[in-house]
Amino acid sequence: MAKFIFLFRGNPPTQSTPEQMQQMMKTWMAWMDTLTKKGHFHGAGDPLEHGGKTVRGPKRTVTDAPYAEAKDLVGGYTVITARSIDEAVELARGCPALDGDWSVEVRPVRALET
Repeated sequence: MAKFIFLFRGNPPTQSTPEQMQQMMKTWMAWMDTLTKKGHFHGAGDPLEHGGKTVRGPKRTVTDAPYAEAKDLVGGYTVITARSIDEAVELARGCPALDGDWSVEVRPVRALET
């Protein structure tokens, strides 16, 4: 089995009621539970805060991130295992973020040789 990372990209809702947040968490936990029971879940990253910094180039220039012009911010990630990228894509299709204005970027994780 190969490792893949799901990057959850979108625009966070500006306001959600506590009931909406609770329902959203239940939906996410059910999806992750399904991935776990089928042996695909390899680890979840915590949700990411909205701010940050980017260090770029040989001069190590530091700028605020994410960029204001970015339409889709990375809101979080999950690591899964799958037999192929096609299987990983099928698993991503079940992501509750897709019910809103979000996308799931599926990226293979390259194993480093030691």
